[in-house]
Amino acid sequence: MRDAIDRAAAPDISIVIVSYNTRIMTLECIRSVLAQTTAVLYEVIVIDNASTDGSPEAIRANFPQVELITSQENLGFACANNIAAMRARGRRFLLLNPDTLILNHAIDRLHEFADENPRLGIWGGRTVLSDGRLNPGSCWGDATLWSIFCWATGLIYLKRSSAVFNPEGYGSWKRDSIRAVDIVTGCFLLIDRELWEQLDGFDPEFFMYGEEADLCRRARKLGACPTITPAATIIHYGQSSEPDHAEQRIKVLAGRITLLRHHHSAATIVAGRTLYMMLPLLRLLAYGTAGLVSGRNDFREKAQGWRYVWQHRQRWVNGWSNIGVRSARGNPRNTVSNETGAAKHPPGGALSRSRHQG
Repeated sequence: MRDAIDRAAAPDISIVIVSYNTRIMTLECIRSVLAQTTAVLYEVIVIDNASTDGSPEAIRANFPQVELITSQENLGFACANNIAAMRARGRRFLLLNPDTLILNHAIDRLHEFADENPRLGIWGGRTVLSDGRLNPGSCWGDATLWSIFCWATGLIYLKRSSAVFNPEGYGSWKRDSIRAVDIVTGCFLLIDRELWEQLDGFDPEFFMYGEEADLCRRARKLGACPTITPAATIIHYGQSSEPDHAEQRIKVLAGRITLLRHHHSAATIVAGRTLYMMLPLLRLLAYGTAGLVSGRNDFREKAQGWRYVWQHRQRWVNGWSNIGVRSARGNPRNTVSNETGAAKHPPGGALSRSRHQG
């Protein structure tokens, strides 16, 4: 962080990073923030979700100017961001994944875009892969019964009709123009502090996945207009803290079913939940058959992955439930503590806060 920053002044942006066993990437992410953010007053807050790879120690040693919050358990993405936001002093919050790199002053440019379009309330940028190819995950459309059907049946993989069969992905749009979207993904999401507080932050029922979709839906009801600008571009690697694809699929399904329960009618919930339950079975059937016919091990491995998802359906079939959270968290606790005392914060975990002045 720039030494020239007046720490007595409230920053323009509070940059919040949730870290979980991504030590090397988190360090590189912070390094890119410090190097590329030169035009705005900002602070960096990292909350570590009980990493076992030495992340807190490395952050503390390399970046003493960063505010570090450490948890004794994995709180998940939504709850961790809510806790970090309580510490934040900025007039806007930037939610930033640790598996990202800031390019070409992206935070400065996103902040400038927000200043030019203050009524939007939520702003996002363009994400690319490490080789410069588009990573379309910077934004999504709302899930509908049609989009869930297309995902469950595999129609989303029909490239020629992607706009029809993959409406959540916005077709062939390369994220190279300013556009209002339904959902700005939480890997690079800027939001007004006042709007965040009106929404009471993320819904803590979402352990991870789906929380930003829920946030953006609720924000749009209040008049916000989530919008993407290509002027702010970052690298987003993706899947860094969840290398096990089957486990990630379980969490994604739990998040999507929770989202379904929160925002749709009873009939749509029943139909959507049925489609989500069909998804692993259809994938298991397709990959299992392909593996049997072709003898290819990669198809057999994919079938095994989807079999695992189906066998563990009790963790996701009702959305985020106690059993799903316990499995994702590993060692549930209920108490949140800091240097000044202790307080309950569901779902909670033991926390310690260390602020390092640079």
